[in-house]
Amino acid sequence: MTRIAPRPGAVIDGFTLHEEIHRGGMATIWRVTHQDHAIPLCMKLPLILDGDEPGMIVSFEAEQMIMPRLEGPYVPRVVAIGDFAATPHIVMERVEGAPLTERVRGGRMGWPEAAAIGAEIAKALHSLHKQHVVHLDIKPANVILRPGGQAVLIDFGLSRHEELPDLLAEETFLPIGTGAFIAPEQVLGQRTEPRSDLFALGAMLYLLITGRHPFGEPAGGSALRERLWRDPVPPCALEPELPPVAQEIILRCLSVDPSGRHASAAQLAYALRHREQTPLTALAEKRKADGWWTVMQRKRRAPRRLPSNPMAARLADAPIIAVAVDLDERQAALASEVKRVLQRILSIEPQSRLICLNVFRTSRIAVDQMVTDDGESLHVRRLVELRHWSTELPVAAERVSHHVLEAPDPAEAILQFIKHNQIDHLVMGARSASQFRRYLGSVSSAVVAEAPCSVTIVRLPQRGEAADEAAQP
Repeated sequence: MTRIAPRPGAVIDGFTLHEEIHRGGMATIWRVTHQDHAIPLCMKLPLILDGDEPGMIVSFEAEQMIMPRLEGPYVPRVVAIGDFAATPHIVMERVEGAPLTERVRGGRMGWPEAAAIGAEIAKALHSLHKQHVVHLDIKPANVILRPGGQAVLIDFGLSRHEELPDLLAEETFLPIGTGAFIAPEQVLGQRTEPRSDLFALGAMLYLLITGRHPFGEPAGGSALRERLWRDPVPPCALEPELPPVAQEIILRCLSVDPSGRHASAAQLAYALRHREQTPLTALAEKRKADGWWTVMQRKRRAPRRLPSNPMAARLADAPIIAVAVDLDERQAALASEVKRVLQRILSIEPQSRLICLNVFRTSRIAVDQMVTDDGESLHVRRLVELRHWSTELPVAAERVSHHVLEAPDPAEAILQFIKHNQIDHLVMGARSASQFRRYLGSVSSAVVAEAPCSVTIVRLPQRGEAADEAAQP
């Protein structure tokens, strides 16, 4: 079949080209329309000429394989694919919004804005990783922010799908990625590590708040290998007004060893959204890059290659577990049983992130009653009780946080929280059955019915009618 040259008015596979809206180094993007599709569309066409670099062709083929398998609001919806027998193309949803590069060109931004953008990107990455894909080319040009702030990831030409052949790795043994954002393990040829995307996101956050790339923009192999032993100038040394938690999160993302980064994109998103819950370590206090002796020692120990690390196993090892705790004194036995079950779960999930929840039912407590006669906040008191409840759990302090939610409907509050924070597993207790609960339903049953994650319900052994008909968690 004859290849059709892209131009305004040309028709490819039934799609009419109108104008070129972007030209990159490997492809052009055109606005297109089709009589059978009412949504805004664009067509991606590779820049393929005689004698072109084979890697460009392989990259486009990989993108054609991966994109149709992706779902969710964080990637453009694919409408049509055209192979290399005629005019290769990908027709997809034209995402309304602006690439993050436009915001970068606008100059440095404050930490709260950068953290909010980073949390949206991390949320998108978690959705991608759960679909067995590592992006491997996260950078401002490949992130579009919808008008409401939601991040959409684009350009999957360098990506790796765990369940598909890795065409790029078969084509070349050179590091694959963008020099300013490529992770150390990518330099060594590792393309199945989800935390490579977290490294790139950390480099983006560094750029957003300092205006500088943490490692410059290296292009050659020897310059890229320095990523294995050099650390960046701490961002607080460049921006003294930056809060320590910003440096803590960013430098953790930029750890040379993937195990030093957040265990998953969901855990990073949580840290960026709940910055007050992030414990500070020595990373937050650094004011200069490591000295020459430390760098030389790190260089001497730098590996030549890394073993494969299956994506599914990596995510399964780092779930976010939430526990909803009823702190009513009359439910002390149930709270103890919930803790016992949770201890067993945590013992087999050593890399998990734990979030302890309690809900203040505000329909029963007026706002002016949230403070005791001696001026103590009931919210703070409940938070202290929740922290005390979790003290004996087998989880490191830096991987546990606590939230007291205030809402008229406890079930709805819990559901909103677990959806917003991408919880993998919820543990909660269920009070004894009663006539009241049979007619009106219970918090636990409402949560189980709508939860987007696994839910473990803990009950006490029945000892006859011991229901408390009036109370709710």
